[in-house]
Amino acid sequence: MSTDCIFCKIARGEIPATKVVEDDRVLAFMDINPISQGHLLIIPKTHYELIMDMPADLVSHIYSQVPELARALVDVTEAQGVNVLQNNGPCSGQVIPHVHIHLIPRWPADGLGFRWPAKSADLDELQKLAQAISSAL
Repeated sequence: MSTDCIFCKIARGEIPATKVVEDDRVLAFMDINPISQGHLLIIPKTHYELIMDMPADLVSHIYSQVPELARALVDVTEAQGVNVLQNNGPCSGQVIPHVHIHLIPRWPADGLGFRWPAKSADLDELQKLAQAISSAL
């Protein structure tokens, strides 16, 4: 665990958090700066800045918590949708350099919006990129 990381401090119990669920590897708690009512975070208790640095079994364990937490969140808040969001690196919107998954309850007129500026792709370029990614695995 990182000594300066706010999420590591929460995981160690040095900073209070409104916990939802916890086990020996994962903690889910309410976001102290929510963008909607019920916004919660799921973190690994071990410090990892980026999801690509994590072992696959821990990623799997964290994401195994998502369906049940999302279901409970929708039941309690009566949300009509949920964003499941995980950012890696500052340019993606990651503010806290500790892996965390946002569960954000959504309603049709919540004012949060959603940008997805999709563009048409060149099929040859897609094939080249797919092959390069496949080769990098």
